[in-house]
Amino acid sequence: MSKLRVHCFAISIDGYGAGPNQDLQNPLGVGGVALHEWVFGTKTFQALFGKDGGSTGIDDDFAARGFENLGAWILGRNMFGPVRGPWPDDAWKGWWGSNPPYHTPVFVLTHHDRAPIEMEGGTTFYFVTDGIASALRQATDAAKGKDVRLGGGVSVIREYLAAGLVDEIHLAIAPVLLGAGEHLLHDVDLPRLGYRCVAHTPSAAATHVVLKK
Repeated sequence: MSKLRVHCFAISIDGYGAGPNQDLQNPLGVGGVALHEWVFGTKTFQALFGKDGGSTGIDDDFAARGFENLGAWILGRNMFGPVRGPWPDDAWKGWWGSNPPYHTPVFVLTHHDRAPIEMEGGTTFYFVTDGIASALRQATDAAKGKDVRLGGGVSVIREYLAAGLVDEIHLAIAPVLLGAGEHLLHDVDLPRLGYRCVAHTPSAAATHVVLKK
């Protein structure tokens, strides 16, 4: 059965999944890039952008695991780009250039209609305007028995968690304090929702925690 999984979602020690003041120059918010330092040098991350080399070990193992048995992705609109409100035109096609790192159908949550965008490498972006349950149904159908990865951002993961729809969560806790931004788990009662910690593995750059229902 297809599962909905969160992988490689980085948060600070004080629980923020993005820094404050997100914009085109700071898509992860001010200070947010530091959350992801653990993954940038890994072999898996380098390969996503066609580069050789990169580190192996604990961080790379968790990064690679996030791409196993995936048939589709779900993203919030902020993860697709900085454009707000109705789409002014079709110029913006994501942060990643002509060949995004997804290589599957990707379902983008938005309030505004837009035609699908077919990219290189097997990625097609579909824009879903009727909510998280519809996005999950469409992604599950497109995944054809494989799992669906929920890429974020923070508000989207919180919505799916609150609805009890996420089967597995991998958090990478970075040794960083942000003090402000978007908090992932504030007022989210994970035990009440049925989640438990099944693994916690430290590396030199992050502490990896896996939660399952």
